[in-house]
Amino acid sequence: MIMRNLLTISFFVLMAMVAVAQDANGVFRAAGSPENPKVQISWNRYYNHAGITDICKKLAAAHPDLVKVSSIGKSFQGREMWVLTVTDFKKGKPEEKPAYYLDGNIHSNEIQGSEMALYTAWYLAETYSSIDFIKELLGDKVFYIVPTINPDARDHFMKEPNSPHSPRSGVIPVDNDRDGLVNEDGFTDFDGDGNITQMIRKSVTGRFKKDPNDPRRLVQAKVDELGEYEVLGFEAVDKDDDGRAGEDGTGFYDPNRDWGWKWQPNYIQGGAYKYPFSIPENRNVRDFVYAHPNIAGAQSFHNSGGMMLRGPGAEEDAGTYNADDVRIYDAIGKKGEQLVPGYRYLVVYKDMYTVWGGELDWFYGSRGVYTFSNELFNSYQYFHKKGDEDGFGQGEAFEFDKSLLFGDAVVPFKEFNHPQYGKIEIGGVKKNFTRADPGFLLESDAHRNMSFCIYHAYNMPKLVIEEITEKSLGGGLTEVTAVITNKRMMPTHASQDLKYKIERPDYISIEGAKVVAGVIVDNRDLNLTREQKNNPSKLEVDNIPGLGAVTVRWIISGGKYSIKVDSRKGGVVTKQK
Repeated sequence: MIMRNLLTISFFVLMAMVAVAQDANGVFRAAGSPENPKVQISWNRYYNHAGITDICKKLAAAHPDLVKVSSIGKSFQGREMWVLTVTDFKKGKPEEKPAYYLDGNIHSNEIQGSEMALYTAWYLAETYSSIDFIKELLGDKVFYIVPTINPDARDHFMKEPNSPHSPRSGVIPVDNDRDGLVNEDGFTDFDGDGNITQMIRKSVTGRFKKDPNDPRRLVQAKVDELGEYEVLGFEAVDKDDDGRAGEDGTGFYDPNRDWGWKWQPNYIQGGAYKYPFSIPENRNVRDFVYAHPNIAGAQSFHNSGGMMLRGPGAEEDAGTYNADDVRIYDAIGKKGEQLVPGYRYLVVYKDMYTVWGGELDWFYGSRGVYTFSNELFNSYQYFHKKGDEDGFGQGEAFEFDKSLLFGDAVVPFKEFNHPQYGKIEIGGVKKNFTRADPGFLLESDAHRNMSFCIYHAYNMPKLVIEEITEKSLGGGLTEVTAVITNKRMMPTHASQDLKYKIERPDYISIEGAKVVAGVIVDNRDLNLTREQKNNPSKLEVDNIPGLGAVTVRWIISGGKYSIKVDSRKGGVVTKQK
């Protein structure tokens, strides 16, 4: 009996090992992908908080020299908010490299941002050994990747009945209708399928009708024709007898109106909570960013619409975005349109609507970090053409579901006897469709959006001590001139950073020699310089421009020495002489 049990256990252990990794002899590598990744992950599905936790820990265990996992704090309900630090730990300290911050899923129903973030971490780790570009990137840069900054709401969206559009916020109790009760009048899943779909009923004054080519879909009646149905909203009951159904559900605040930059209260902008950073998850992000001043670029993944967004969120804040910085944003954004076909590079307030207290503006306005917010997925992905010309009902989505998903994403209308409305019909798209990528498109969208982030991260500063020259002055004194170049597009200080002195200047030091004088060289040809009399061995430079250089000079006495450049957002580099 014991031997049989041991054999049984050995069999299941062997099968588990087989499930983890395929035989390398049975695999032919596709271009740009890992041949036989140490961590096998299916990128055609979504992961709840437990699944995200599992992936984070497996990546860290499989790639200890490239990935480390830690927590930036706990959510409102006590879930850990994981951060993956991804870099080549053998090549410099993470805090001494330019950093790229990436998060997803700030809104509960905008779920695929987490998969995009996880895919980025996985891809960087798994292709490090086979793609030289990735190896160089992780030697130069560090990525801080937070898969979800709203883990409570993510699990609520996935595990509880919801529609594709709700809830947008988190799970903190809020009295949305101000009747003294919280969350008492939420949605009701009448048929128990886990989806909150539309309620419709026949009405002589209704302005909608069923599409004759697809009765699962409502279309608006033309101006000169009668409709047949009225839309009653999503599945719900009016529990508090105020004439409205489903208006006081889980949450109702907007986590992306909670950030401490140009914040406005709820009566000015609906969705704002109590005060800036009143939401604990956002406070955790804030504290992490404050503790990591090396963050030079950032991305926050949302859905949907297929956009690469930059600030400002409000027209009144347009002056914050200096022309020099806008040129950098434009270069990165336009490249993004090439990398992700069907996506557009846009400005929030110009091309969408006003946003006060958004994460995007906080990162740039408060921290001087070049930041984008990608709105993931759009109807172009269905058939690679413009969609839904009638402007209602997502016709392209229904055709896509019928032809490529074979009806899996839409619930056909069916009759239901509502306790208040009487005979109605319920049906429509499931919660995992229209906003979220369908499974077979998810990995492609993740890879393209990751490539946009990598392009952004690659263009963070890369500092090189390009030239060190010496000139003997006699009397044991030597004039040392050093040229420090920035090989990338982004400067070490954004214009916003320079304007408000958010981060300290860049330090260029000479060590190992006695320094008599130190100057910053404004024009080497004309010998125009500015002397720094206080602590001349450690020169303070306001900025090292993108694709530019700074020149410094010392008069020293002594022999061997080294030069060190220490920049918050440009990293630390040294060179011996």
